[in-house]
Amino acid sequence: MKAYIVGVGMTRFEKPETRDWQYWDMAKEAGTAALADAGIPYGLVQQVPVGYCFQASTAGQRAAYELGLTGVPVYNVNNNCATGSTALMMARQFVEGGAADCVLALGFEKMTRGALGGGGADGGDFKASPVARHYGIMAAGHGFETTPPTAQIFGNAAREHMERYGTTEVQLAAVAAKNHRHSSRNPNAQFQDVYTVDEILAAKTIHRPLTKLQCSPTSDGAAAAVVVSERFVDAHGLRDRAVEIAAQAMTTDTEESFASGSCIDVVGRPMSRAAARQVYETSGLGIEDVDVIELHDCFSVNELLTYEALGMCEEGASGKLVESGATTYGGRWVVNPSGGLISKGHPLGATGLAQAAELVWQLRGEAAGRQVPGARVGLAHNIGLGGAAVVTMLRRA
Repeated sequence: MKAYIVGVGMTRFEKPETRDWQYWDMAKEAGTAALADAGIPYGLVQQVPVGYCFQASTAGQRAAYELGLTGVPVYNVNNNCATGSTALMMARQFVEGGAADCVLALGFEKMTRGALGGGGADGGDFKASPVARHYGIMAAGHGFETTPPTAQIFGNAAREHMERYGTTEVQLAAVAAKNHRHSSRNPNAQFQDVYTVDEILAAKTIHRPLTKLQCSPTSDGAAAAVVVSERFVDAHGLRDRAVEIAAQAMTTDTEESFASGSCIDVVGRPMSRAAARQVYETSGLGIEDVDVIELHDCFSVNELLTYEALGMCEEGASGKLVESGATTYGGRWVVNPSGGLISKGHPLGATGLAQAAELVWQLRGEAAGRQVPGARVGLAHNIGLGGAAVVTMLRRA
């Protein structure tokens, strides 16, 4: 059974404490927008997977109750930075498996200012951390410093990529420059300023070679998607709104992630490559068929690693790819037209669903000033340390 997205919505992503609102307020805003986009009432929703990372158990119910008290099952989802796409995957599975005809996937996060912590690591003692194995690999090869742990592990991956393939700091900064430029067209983006490569390189260093403008910020925000069956589409006359989930895959770490001792592998390139391969095989579509991509640029280097994992270029050639202009308007693909995590923002539970929302708008031709001309096929990539990688192929129905 096929699954379709017929409605999407999101709040503007904002710096924490910008607005005096609670997580259930932002969830209501995004969920209401998605239902309105689909043109259906909450009473038709049969299942609600809700993603978040920093709120207490059953916060999903507290958020969903703002949309209605209908007694439907609510599932609380936490999968680190891949939480939003995991909620979307659950919604698709409910529909494709015949358990429901209409599911609302909802994701939100109300965060605090400052860098994310290290997943439980304390002063180099990784034993209690869910990402103990990941940070342990990093510490063995690079040590463990006082800078934010996630910036360290991705910064060290960038250093390895530079040493191994000759990638330059200018190429890393070009990723951020592109995504900041894209976000200037997105009213939902946390940041809408345009920066030159030189300005990005001159910004405060977080963990060499990554500067502040190459790192995703902490953010408040929510996003939602209505996922339905084909019979629901036909029964409610939603063909003009429907975007097909052509294929979707989640992978987790394998021995390959850790065997090399490389931060490039530890932060998820093998997971992403495996998920992409499954999606291509299932959908019958390849990267050459894709027009627009929303991928997980939590740090500029991860966009480069993901180019390689998705098969957009040969291993080690991603710096040259972004430098060539192939991943922006007028190039082969438009990557992160929303501004990506670096500039749109990164409220963990909402990120994967916000990627889906952007792609749905793009494939419907509703993305206004950031529209990718003629976009018919979109790909989303969302990853979380610990680990999980979710790749989703969307196609205009």
